[in-house]
Amino acid sequence: MKRYAVKAEAVPLFAGVLALFASCEHKDLCFDHEEHALKSEVLIKAVYEKEWEHTCDNGPDWKNYEDWEEDFGMEYDSLLPVNPDGLRVQVYNEDGTNNVLNIAPGGGIVQMRPGEHSLLLYNNDTEYIVFDDMNSYAEARATTRTRTRSTYMGNSYMESDNEENTVSEPDMLYGNYVDEYMAERRAEPDVLSVTMHPLVFCYLVRYEFSHGLEYVALARGALAGMAGAVYLNSGRTSGESATVLYDCTLEDFGAQACVHSFGIPDYPNELYSIRAGERTYALNLEVRLKNGKIKSFDFDVTDQVEVQPQGGVIVVSGIEISDEEGESGGSGFDVDIDDWGEYEDIELPL
Repeated sequence: MKRYAVKAEAVPLFAGVLALFASCEHKDLCFDHEEHALKSEVLIKAVYEKEWEHTCDNGPDWKNYEDWEEDFGMEYDSLLPVNPDGLRVQVYNEDGTNNVLNIAPGGGIVQMRPGEHSLLLYNNDTEYIVFDDMNSYAEARATTRTRTRSTYMGNSYMESDNEENTVSEPDMLYGNYVDEYMAERRAEPDVLSVTMHPLVFCYLVRYEFSHGLEYVALARGALAGMAGAVYLNSGRTSGESATVLYDCTLEDFGAQACVHSFGIPDYPNELYSIRAGERTYALNLEVRLKNGKIKSFDFDVTDQVEVQPQGGVIVVSGIEISDEEGESGGSGFDVDIDDWGEYEDIELPL
């Protein structure tokens, strides 16, 4: 059996190499250790306030309306929004910079530099929402895309010198704003619990016919006078107004739509009760008859919308289509979606 001699001076070097490898056991390599050491970890936990309307003091209390299901043919909760698919955190730093982080809808770990920050939180799974002025938390707001309809020429109840943009319905949007958050380095992540509030609401719009519904093949509508944008840091809507375009379904009483909107302009606003009556809100209904004709109706719904600034129910009734209008011009003409024509979406410039 051979024996191998090891020089005494080689032992310390060999032992040193073994010690080096042993000391690295079970430790992950970290290429940005200095950067991580300078950051604070925060665990954000988010819950969602799922409401489709906010009741005004002098408005109807639909949530506690006993005959809701009987009168409207659906459950009140069927209009509630669902949780989003993702959550975005925009961190505004003391030096004027900001960075965007995307986490799961229920929350997650975010990293930020130690110090004071302001945070904007909103869901990031929208299609028609356009975010504007996001470099400033004071000016950051959400709008929606311009949408045109060749047959819509405005509403006769709106002022002729105040032509509104026509827009798509906004997607469901939740938001929250943390004005001051002090991030500190800790052994365990700090926990920040937030409640995400709805910034988009639903108006259940019902067009009730008294005659001639059997002649209608398709229906769509427009709600004029609604807010064009909402500020993410406060939930206050902007002062400019817009007309929301939407499609309707045909029901046994007429036509119906759940119209999503930011609500009325300049709300919440402590001057709103004083300003009531200065704005007009109006509905349009456009129907395509089975004989191919198109007929349009306008309605002043100011009294209903003023007391329902953030979602609710709007009802107009007594709509008629005469037998002469419905039967003339080629009865039996099969109207389909292609005949109806499409909306055209135009992205707003940022």
